[in-house]
Amino acid sequence: MPARSNDSRGGMSPELDALGSKLMGDALDLLAEGKEPEVLLAVQDANLEVVSYSFDDDGPEACLNGARQKVHELDRQGGDPDLGFGDPVRYAFAYLGFVADENGSYLDALMLEFGEKGQPAWSAYSLYEGRGKGDAFRWTDPAPAGEVENLL
Repeated sequence: MPARSNDSRGGMSPELDALGSKLMGDALDLLAEGKEPEVLLAVQDANLEVVSYSFDDDGPEACLNGARQKVHELDRQGGDPDLGFGDPVRYAFAYLGFVADENGSYLDALMLEFGEKGQPAWSAYSLYEGRGKGDAFRWTDPAPAGEVENLL
């Protein structure tokens, strides 16, 4: 199976879009349940196999650095043969953060960073409220937050 389809939109293949959307959906579900994931990471190889990791045993910055290091490690090692996972071609990670509104107030946000080998990497965010309130939990559609360093 090809590492990336030919239907790419500015560095965002359908496969990367699906990987990031699923990860963001999973993270939003956890927030609705009242859980607070520090950092969730999903990495995909050319055969569309996905390995997932959760980083929550340290502070937010250390967990975020741990996720970035894991992407670099998988890239250097050509994947993880013990898991049947090949050379990574795309990744996404989600973490909690804040976004300032037009009045300078900070709003709770779920941040997403995602990238694919040979393409620009991007970030996005979704504002949320009602953490732990199940069906009363609300979130916005993801909004772009800009280009970030590609880890592959």
